[in-house]
Amino acid sequence: MTRARFERLVAEAIRTIPPRFRDELKNIAVIVEDDPPDELLDEMGIDPPDTLFGLYQGTPLTERAWDYGNALPDRIVLYQGPIEDASETEDDVVVTIGETLIHEVGHYFGLSEEELEEIEERYWRAQDRLPEDEP
Repeated sequence: MTRARFERLVAEAIRTIPPRFRDELKNIAVIVEDDPPDELLDEMGIDPPDTLFGLYQGTPLTERAWDYGNALPDRIVLYQGPIEDASETEDDVVVTIGETLIHEVGHYFGLSEEELEEIEERYWRAQDRLPEDEP
């Protein structure tokens, strides 16, 4: 997939973030890079075959003091290579971009990795239930 196509999919994913959250995203850049640097993976203790689809870099809203300002933009980096490698189809790429973007936006809003994993687990459990499983 070309970088331009991937970036269009990222832009579409950003537009799907509910307005009440999207409107609160201030001074943040969403960047696409090819792959996470080896040094970053080492620093985070991520060994192959595991990798990173995205990363939030900045100061979460919950950690900002009243005088926070005049700062460079926070960043959400999406890594095109690992996302494509984990995807069989373009639809899979779209889903992975969306999931990764929402996960990193969660960090921007101050959610921990554990809180995000719990939310994601509840989401996937709900997706796995069939309508006939409902009471």
